[in-house]
Amino acid sequence: MSPSASLIDRIESIPRRELYFFALYRLLIASVIIALLFSPLSSMVGEADHPYLARIVGTAYLLLSALLLFIGRNERWLRPIVVGGVAVDIIAAVLLAHALPGASAGISMSLLFNIAAAATLLPLSWGLGIAVTASAATAGEYVWKLLEGGDPTRTLAELAMFITSYLALAFVSYQVGNRARRNQQLANQRGAEVANLFEINELIIRRMRTGVLVVDGANRITLANEAASTLIGDADGNSGSGRLELASAAPELARRLQRWRNGWTNDELPIQLSPDQPEVQPRFARLLAGSDLTLVFLDDSSVVSRRAESLTLSAMGRFSASLAHEIRNPLAAINYAAQLLEESTAIGDTDRRLLQIIHQQCQRTNGIVESVLGLARRERANPENLDLAAFVRRFVIEYKQGITLETDSVEPIISETSVHALMDPRHLHQILTVLVHNALKYGRIGQDPARVRLRVARQERAAVIDVMDRGPGIPESVASQLFRPFYTTSEHGTGLGLYIARELCRANQARLEYVSVPAGGACFRLILPGPHTMLHE
Repeated sequence: MSPSASLIDRIESIPRRELYFFALYRLLIASVIIALLFSPLSSMVGEADHPYLARIVGTAYLLLSALLLFIGRNERWLRPIVVGGVAVDIIAAVLLAHALPGASAGISMSLLFNIAAAATLLPLSWGLGIAVTASAATAGEYVWKLLEGGDPTRTLAELAMFITSYLALAFVSYQVGNRARRNQQLANQRGAEVANLFEINELIIRRMRTGVLVVDGANRITLANEAASTLIGDADGNSGSGRLELASAAPELARRLQRWRNGWTNDELPIQLSPDQPEVQPRFARLLAGSDLTLVFLDDSSVVSRRAESLTLSAMGRFSASLAHEIRNPLAAINYAAQLLEESTAIGDTDRRLLQIIHQQCQRTNGIVESVLGLARRERANPENLDLAAFVRRFVIEYKQGITLETDSVEPIISETSVHALMDPRHLHQILTVLVHNALKYGRIGQDPARVRLRVARQERAAVIDVMDRGPGIPESVASQLFRPFYTTSEHGTGLGLYIARELCRANQARLEYVSVPAGGACFRLILPGPHTMLHE
C-alpha cells in the first residue's frame, strides 16, 4: 500500500473512536434510567405521570442503545448512524421527560452531550438542524403538558435556556470538532511525510557507496549499511543486528576508534578491513552530543584519490594553459630568428642544416603547445584520413634528425604498402613522441643500447601502431598505474606524458593500451579508428 493510501485510511478512521464513546455514553444513560425505574431507587426520579410509558421507553431505549453500540463503529455509515442515534435520543428524552416530570430537567441536560457529540461529527448545517429539532421537541413536550391540563414542571425561562444552550453548544462543538479533525489530518500527514523521509534516508544510507557504521560505547556495531558490511566481510549482515564486536570484525579499525576517542586527531594511512576489499580511510564523528554512539565513515581511498586527482588535474589544466601561452612568445621569437638566419648568405650548409632542425623543432614544440591548450580547453580533435605507413616512416626520420641516438636505434616495421586511419596528425605525432621517448629511456637493459620498433598493421576495421622495446618490461604493479596522472618511477619525470597521450587518444576515439610481452620488453599499442568508421557511426 502506498503512503498516500495509508494516509487516507488513517484520516477516514478518525471518527471511529468518537462514535464508540458516543454510543457507550448513550448506553450508560439508558442503563442509569432503567436502574432508576426498576430498582428501589425509583423514588429518586419523582412521581411518574405515566409509569408504564416510562418503563416501555426506558427498556426500548436501552435495547436501541445496545444495538447502536454494536453497529455504531462502522464509519462507512457515519452520518446515518449519528443522525439516527440522536433522533432516538431526542424521542426518548421527550417521552421520558413527559412521563417523569420530576426528572425532566436532568433528562434535558443529558441531551446536551448528545447534541454536542453529533455536532462534532457532522457538518455545521446538520448539527444546527439537530439542535433545532431537539429545541422543537422540548418545546413540543411543554405544549403537550399544557394540553393535558397538567402543571408544567419547567418555566418558560428554563425552556428558553435549554433551547439557547442546544443551539450554542451545537455551533461551538462543530468548531471544536472541525479544528480537531484538521489538526489530526495535519498530524497524520506530517507523520506520513516523516515516515517516508525515514524510509528514504534509510534507503540512501543502505545504498551509499561509503560504508557507515554505528558503534556504541562498548565497541559493539549496532548498525551497518551494505557497503560497510561488505568492507568488514560480514556478508550475512550480522552487523546490522548489533551482534558483532568491532574488535573481532576489524581490529585495526577498533584501535583507531579508541585512539580517536582518546583525542588523537592526526590522519593515518588507509587500511584494508578484509581480503579482496579496497582500502578505506576511516572517519569518526559523534552521533549526538553526550552520546556514546559513534558514527564511523569508511571512505574508499581510491575514490578519495580520484577526487583529489580530479581537483589537481583541473588546477594543472589551468596552469598548463597559462604556461603554454607564456611559451608561445619566446618560441615565436626563436622561430623568427631561425628564419632570418636561414636567409643569411654567410651561413654554411652545415649551419643551415642546424637552422632547419631548429625551425622543425620550433614547429613541433608549437604543435605540442597547441595540443596542451586544446586538452586544457577540451577542444575537439580534427581527425584526418592518414596513411599510417607513410606517417610513421616520416616520423622516424624526423625523430632521428631532431635527437642524437648514438648507439640506440628507432626503426619502423611496416609490412603493408599503406594503412589508413582517422587521426589528428598533430595529436598522433605527440603521442608517438611520448611513447618513443619512454621506450628509449626505459627500454634498455644495463648498458646495452635501446632498440625501439614502430610496427604498423591492419586489424579488422581499425589500424594498430605498436611501439615496442627490448628492455626489462614493466612490473604488473606498475603497469596498472601507468596512465594515472603524476605517476612516475623517475626522479625527473612529471608523470603526465602517458596521461596526456591517452587523453589525446580519447579525443580521437582511439585507444592506448599497454601489452605485456612474454619474451621480454614492453609494447604500447595504439588502436586507431579506420577511415570508414565515422561513416558507419
